[in-house]
Amino acid sequence: MAESAPSYLATVAAAYDGVAEVYAELFADVLDRQPLERALLSAFADVVRDLAGPVADLGCGPGYATAYLRRLGLDVFGVDLSPEMVALARSSHPGLRFEVGTMTALDLPDRSVSGALCRYSLIHTPPADIPAVLAEVHRVLAPGGHLRLGFLATDESAAGVHAYDHRVTGAYRWPPDHLAGLMRQAGLVEVARLVRAPTDEERGRQAQLLARRL
Repeated sequence: MAESAPSYLATVAAAYDGVAEVYAELFADVLDRQPLERALLSAFADVVRDLAGPVADLGCGPGYATAYLRRLGLDVFGVDLSPEMVALARSSHPGLRFEVGTMTALDLPDRSVSGALCRYSLIHTPPADIPAVLAEVHRVLAPGGHLRLGFLATDESAAGVHAYDHRVTGAYRWPPDHLAGLMRQAGLVEVARLVRAPTDEERGRQAQLLARRL
């Protein structure tokens, strides 16, 4: 990691290194019980499949979403800040490519990927750093490419971004319109939006993660 990298990156990487095995065990089959998430990934695959360039799963963790996109027929690779997560992803999915990297400075050429999946991988980024990360994603997307962004939302009536305890390390909830505005400023165009409530299972697995850490 470059010396000029934002200081929070080392904190987040260390936090996920510390829970990597437990996290992978708890969430390996999470998509099996999330039909809406599977539908969104399938729709994402449909819109990028015929575009030039591979798909980047940014913040891929142990690689289960990367593997799901591969089963949908995409040329996909994963990038994650945590070396331990990348090691687990490589072990679990030996036919796929996974690299250690950061969304603040992607080791990718300009306009080189047809799609970017950021599935809850921006939640630990401090609000002041979000515009730079979105600009970096925009840089690597090919013309006509798509970003599929998942994050934890606040009610639009709430004022501003809310910090909260994510169990692993500090994180932020965003009003969707606020984050959509930053995406537009980065040159990204919103084409669809789904807001859903968290499931009981998601809450339960987060609680298990906390319990396994104690």
